[in-house]
Amino acid sequence: MMVSYLKVHFPVLEPDDIIQETLTALAAALPHYCYDPSETGHFRNYLTGILRNKALKRCEKLARERRLRSEYLKIAETASREDAEEAANWRQAVFEIAMRQMLADGSIHDRSKQIFQRLTVDGQPPDEVAAAYGVSRNSVDKIKSRLLARLREIVRLLEVAGDV
Repeated sequence: MMVSYLKVHFPVLEPDDIIQETLTALAAALPHYCYDPSETGHFRNYLTGILRNKALKRCEKLARERRLRSEYLKIAETASREDAEEAANWRQAVFEIAMRQMLADGSIHDRSKQIFQRLTVDGQPPDEVAAAYGVSRNSVDKIKSRLLARLREIVRLLEVAGDV
């Protein structure tokens, strides 16, 4: 009777747990319960009332857990997004510091720095930069490769030193 009642009225709940809670509550109430069908109604109605209340409480608990889980996921998503944003900002700051250090390096020829900036910062095509400076495409590629390696090394040193 209890299983069928729960399956009809509360199909999302696991009946075994609710029935166990109902029987536990009934066992605690029975010593004080005085059965008089003319005053209290049928025992079946009393038992069904306990069962219904336990099922409703379980539904409320599940709804609260879903709400909390949803709120937690929103908070975690926001925190994750903020962490990713912070990490991106940090990487950008490290890159900018490394770029300034590399461009301030006197051992690198000014023309090489200009070619590198036009390729990487301005995003100009290598053939166009090569034509503008009157050098071969291969020379432009070598300059870019050499200065990228130098930039990566500066970034690595900054990350290790924590000077950012």
